Amino acid sequence: MEPIKVQSEGGLNVTLTIRLLMHGKEVGSIIGKKGETVKKMREDSGARINISEGNCPERIVTITGPTDAIFKAFAMIAYKFEEDIINSMSNSPATSKPPVTLRLVVPASQCGSLIGKGGSKIKEMRESTGAQVQVAGDMLPNSTERAVTISGAPEAIIQCVKQICVVMLESPPKGATIPYRPKPASTPVIFSGGQVRADPLGASTANLSLLLQHQPLPAYTIQGQYAIPHPDLSKLHQLAMQQTPFTPLGQTTPAFPAGLDASNQASTHELTIPNDLIGCIIGRQGTKINEIRQMSGAQIKIANAMEGSSERQITITGTPANISLAQYLINARFRDVAAMWNDPSSMTTS
Repeated sequence: MEPIKVQSEGGLNVTLTIRLLMHGKEVGSIIGKKGETVKKMREDSGARINISEGNCPERIVTITGPTDAIFKAFAMIAYKFEEDIINSMSNSPATSKPPVTLRLVVPASQCGSLIGKGGSKIKEMRESTGAQVQVAGDMLPNSTERAVTISGAPEAIIQCVKQICVVMLESPPKGATIPYRPKPASTPVIFSGGQVRADPLGASTANLSLLLQHQPLPAYTIQGQYAIPHPDLSKLHQLAMQQTPFTPLGQTTPAFPAGLDASNQASTHELTIPNDLIGCIIGRQGTKINEIRQMSGAQIKIANAMEGSSERQITITGTPANISLAQYLINARFRDVAAMWNDPSSMTTS
């Protein structure tokens, strides 16, 4: 992360990315009718506002831009939520106005700096801004991030966000961060052996099938400095729909279908991935493949491209549980990418 640069008027001059966790109703308020509200927020603030894929009870709203643009975007969101509260009270006997509440998603390695020694920093933020700030004790599921909840009047929230941004810039994350990804609405799948598991992939089948009906996309999308090739959606659909036995991510023991060896002996499994989709798995500077390695505990090696070949070999080594989870995470990655192409407004440069 780049160091803090101070402008002559004493303000920050850096580009930041801040992630918010919102419920579906909150996201609907931000998007507005036909996307008009979020479009206006983007134009008026100058910040990029991306919203994660939509079949989840929770969504991630990512705000990226120079600090002044980020603070404008936060102000617009906070005042919009206050407006929603006022409107909801018009038909309610309640007389006291509840506070506006925003939930930030912050790498756990930075939370110590936000809290400060003996809670000194978080106490200082509460007293100087008038906002309530709470850092969750536990990490969000299957991630190395925590929720930081800010409540209060919009003006207090904006001042608090500014202070949090300063702390995050002064204390960058340590090590790799596994970002929180809200779990899709799930539907049960029954295996031939009679086992039942929740299946996020199955829940997305209808959306992915719709992808194949879309008009042809241009060959490249420009995101920042990068020209990213559009994936072959038929291949993407096929890969995302592969049914792989996996560990539900909140459990430690995988629920293997009948007949699968669940011993702890290391073994090797090979996958073949089309060249034009390998970038989906690797991610920028290897971020995505490193996440999959950390979460699955498997060793994953991607063979170099062979001249004249349109495919790459992926070798996964580990226990059956490790391999199964790695395969699931790879397929889930294809699902996420497919969803991004289906909803261009949700695209990030990840």
